[in-house]
Amino acid sequence: MSTATQEAVQRPPLADQAQYRPGRTITRWSPEDPVFWRSTGKRVATRNLWIAVPALLVAFVVWQVWSITATNLGDVGFGFSQSQLFWLTAVPGLTGGTARIFYTFLGPRIGQRRFTALSTIVLVVPLLWLGFAVQDTSTPYGTMVMIAALCGIGGANFSSSLANIGFFYPKQEKGNATGINGGLGNLGVSVVQLLTPVLITSSVLAIGAGQKTANGSEIHLQNAAFVWVPVLVVLAAVAWFGQNDLKVASTPFRRQKIIFRRKHNWLMTYLYVGTFGSFIGFAAALPLLIKTTFPAYSVATYAWMGPALGALARWAGGWIADRLGGARVTVVSFAGMAASITGVIAFLPAGSDRGSFTGFFLCFLAAFFFSGVGNGSTFRQIPVIFRGQHLKGLAEGTPAYAAALRQAEIESGAVTGFTAGIAAYGFFFIPAMFANFSVTSAMWGFVGFYASCIVVAWWFYARPGAEAPS
Repeated sequence: MSTATQEAVQRPPLADQAQYRPGRTITRWSPEDPVFWRSTGKRVATRNLWIAVPALLVAFVVWQVWSITATNLGDVGFGFSQSQLFWLTAVPGLTGGTARIFYTFLGPRIGQRRFTALSTIVLVVPLLWLGFAVQDTSTPYGTMVMIAALCGIGGANFSSSLANIGFFYPKQEKGNATGINGGLGNLGVSVVQLLTPVLITSSVLAIGAGQKTANGSEIHLQNAAFVWVPVLVVLAAVAWFGQNDLKVASTPFRRQKIIFRRKHNWLMTYLYVGTFGSFIGFAAALPLLIKTTFPAYSVATYAWMGPALGALARWAGGWIADRLGGARVTVVSFAGMAASITGVIAFLPAGSDRGSFTGFFLCFLAAFFFSGVGNGSTFRQIPVIFRGQHLKGLAEGTPAYAAALRQAEIESGAVTGFTAGIAAYGFFFIPAMFANFSVTSAMWGFVGFYASCIVVAWWFYARPGAEAPS
């Protein structure tokens, strides 16, 4: 029987096919069935993925908007100290990481369509508040901290988005799918750092009065917030009417919470803190780091490049890991990060030595690249590890195998979101370390941490005879 005939025979009946239309809840989903995947699954999964990507990208914009906004506050008359400005860039990481933990378990429970739409539209609130607050230099620092905390909720969308999207794809395509979703979503960091300096100089887009800078020019800081409000409204509507909820992904917390007893949940969380935590933390801190360490160089010109490279490398990391194995790629990524940050240290100003911005910046670009590759490879490891642990010794096609596969999918989704939640605290801790320690001391701390990650990844996942090869 030909492939086309098989698909015609096994294709769901017309009444059943209606559930795969945009805006519907899907009750039958079998991506590991090649016939179903070719005839129906791939098309539906692709549509849901490419609606999720821009929604996640703009959520990252909201999460990172303070990384650039904070660099301009002193120029327009806000009397905040350098340490206070670093804290403003750090606070969204604290709330984003915490909210990610909750979103991990709520997202699959509520559904991709509904949760994407709701979690996108709520981000309008902190953006509106920010847009009005930056127009008044008497706005208290405490108010700014509260706005920064609410903007942090945008970072939580990552956990729900990846946990949900993972259910749509078969094993062999999960790494690539999550790499696309996470990698292009992460581009929101670069988008906000690239576009904000342009947007705030435009009087055409401005709603409200401009602010005078120390050199007499006028900027409109509110544009950094207001311009994204209509975009969020449109994306929320597209998600509501265009995506699907998967019944198979709707899982009660009692079946997900078992991950807290799984050793590999904690080990992979540790590794993902090293990859994504570094990516998002360095992205948040780099603009102020450039401004304070190499003040002669433009933040607007350089800050966005590292996050862009890291985001694209994440996509590549997932693709490479699908072919070479996630664990080996993860080990290489940590070795590259350690070497890159060692290079950053070598080019920092020290005493009468003014340092080298070119060396500093190129090494930082390398760090972003390797962190992105590691982001993709670690997320590829998670479903492989949990499938291997649950399916060990079971015969394919048996009821026990099907039940174990279902539990592995549930736990993989929960672990993916939970690790992303904890890793998001890197957004908080890295700027906080720069606010409280010397840049050199903080950097050496990162190098030591990456060395420990190499040991963990090699011992448990990459070496011959590893406990959970992935």
